[in-house]
Amino acid sequence: MILTDCHTHTQFSVDSEADINACVQRAAELGLDAYAITDHCECDAWYPKEHYSEAEQALIESADYAADYEASVAAITALKEKYAGRLNLICGSELGQILFDKDAAQTVNADKRVDFIIGSVHRIHGEKDFYFIDYTKLDMDAIYDLLGRYFREVYELCQTELFDVVGHVTYSLRYMKQRHGICPDISRYDDIIAESFRSLAHSGRGIEINTSGLRQGFGATFPDLKYVKLFRELGGEILTIGSDSHTVKDIGANVADGAELARAAGFRYIAYFKERKPNFLRIE
Repeated sequence: MILTDCHTHTQFSVDSEADINACVQRAAELGLDAYAITDHCECDAWYPKEHYSEAEQALIESADYAADYEASVAAITALKEKYAGRLNLICGSELGQILFDKDAAQTVNADKRVDFIIGSVHRIHGEKDFYFIDYTKLDMDAIYDLLGRYFREVYELCQTELFDVVGHVTYSLRYMKQRHGICPDISRYDDIIAESFRSLAHSGRGIEINTSGLRQGFGATFPDLKYVKLFRELGGEILTIGSDSHTVKDIGANVADGAELARAAGFRYIAYFKERKPNFLRIE
């Protein structure tokens, strides 16, 4: 089976200590058909922390992502040369909160070293990253309000052209379920999710199947089969698969399951990006 991992993190992501050399070596050992390193680059924290107001600083956990971005891209570029002919290594970036600072996002988009950009929403306006929210302090009305605002920002993200695929479309569910067993019904947002998917399909961009939920206690991919099918039904053709690994051992984790889910949703090809253009591999 064709196996790709197009969403991974290394030492140049604030939440990972994975040595980048060990990561690339592991991907080569696994024989991945495509391997993208997509270290975090949060547009809402592109500058050093002192650039932001006290109110803004209270909502971001770290800053100066411009420096992290440059370190990551420089390291990947060197490793692409080192592993030429041995590994299909892709220089990527996971751009978070593009709507907060489109100039920062434009800087990354203009960088010719970058093959692939994931557009992600990790936090919404006025809130911390979903990772840091204390869901025990929220009733279900507040949770649904939070989710409504999240899917609205995903929709607004999809109206830009500053990325190639949307990362983990249902990210907002991850921690409320994993930590607290809170399982809201997001079908009430199906209309705006569908509009987001139509926009992506029309503009020739895609979504990912993020397999991290299969190993982290969530019990499903982000998004799950229902929404991958919906993307296909609405004309979506570009689908990438990523483990969202933050350790060497998790590289490639459950990507075969992701490929099977893609097949079940009606896809016959999965994609990876080089020079910001999709390349398609048939799911055997």
